[in-house]
Amino acid sequence: MRLTPLPLLCILVTTALAGGIRAAEHGVIIQYHHVATDTPASTSISPRDFQIHLEYLRENGFNVIPLDQMLEALRQQQPVPDRSIAITFDDGYLSIYETAYPLLQQFGFPFTVFVSTGPIDDNQPGFMNWEQLEEMADHGALIANHMVNHPYMLERGATESPAQWIQRLREELLSAEQAITEHTGNSLKYLAYPYGEYDPAIKAMLAAEGFTGIAQNSGAVGFHSDFLALPRYPLAGIYANLETARVKFDSLAFQVLEQDPDNPVTGDSSPTIRLRFAPGDYSFDQIGCFANSEPLPMTWLERDSGLVELRPEQQFNGRRWRYICTAPNPGTGRFFWYSVQWINPARGG
Repeated sequence: MRLTPLPLLCILVTTALAGGIRAAEHGVIIQYHHVATDTPASTSISPRDFQIHLEYLRENGFNVIPLDQMLEALRQQQPVPDRSIAITFDDGYLSIYETAYPLLQQFGFPFTVFVSTGPIDDNQPGFMNWEQLEEMADHGALIANHMVNHPYMLERGATESPAQWIQRLREELLSAEQAITEHTGNSLKYLAYPYGEYDPAIKAMLAAEGFTGIAQNSGAVGFHSDFLALPRYPLAGIYANLETARVKFDSLAFQVLEQDPDNPVTGDSSPTIRLRFAPGDYSFDQIGCFANSEPLPMTWLERDSGLVELRPEQQFNGRRWRYICTAPNPGTGRFFWYSVQWINPARGG
């Protein structure tokens, strides 16, 4: 079962505006994996903390809406209610069905589950089965694509040509989409990149197949976001804390006119990047950029037109890391937020 169609969402936004709720050019997508205490901390939120998040959203004027309504409205540059949130889960773990689903029904909140179909087909322990996914879909959940086997999509076989690599990924993508459609009736053509990893060739393949790409670099989504690599806020481990999560719930989307380079794949442990921010309800002077909670050196190349260069002094030794830029929205206590994803495939996951 699908929820409110886009034209009706626009009517609801108009009605909400008449009642005093502001329209917005942005929304926030949040990401969970396990809702449990006996699973890896880095991808888990406790049931109690998850309930605290839902209570906070309900009690503080947030509008929890289906992911497809948010994205299709923003893609068409149609407003959504201000402080709109879309709740998503990755992988298809059993705790989503046993713990998160009853709570979300209690609160009346829509949600999306990105499933890797291989573990479900194989009845792998700890994952939902198709009957449970079908039940959730029948009650309004959206079921979307996370590939078949949750691959590192950037990994190419030793004997694979670039064309063979992309074709293999295409076949896996379409196989997962077919399974989801057959079992749930959903075919959103949304892919959540496993591990949040992608590059321009993968994005081009998604575009050719008519898919939207959803990543794991943090930030709000807006009219001018890259719909082949949309940001989400992962809320697990230390990031499940409400004191930090509440700032993300309330964040706003920067419009970034230029990002050079725009490829997240790098072999550099300290990559330099240039960003050009469009003017907005913030001051260029108040933009701050960070990595691992440490300030990044910023050089304004063209301050009047918002062009800044980030040239970090620290080395980043993991496989994935981010540069995060924020700026306060005066008088609201809210922050504009944009992040740059980096991936070094030469390093282990």
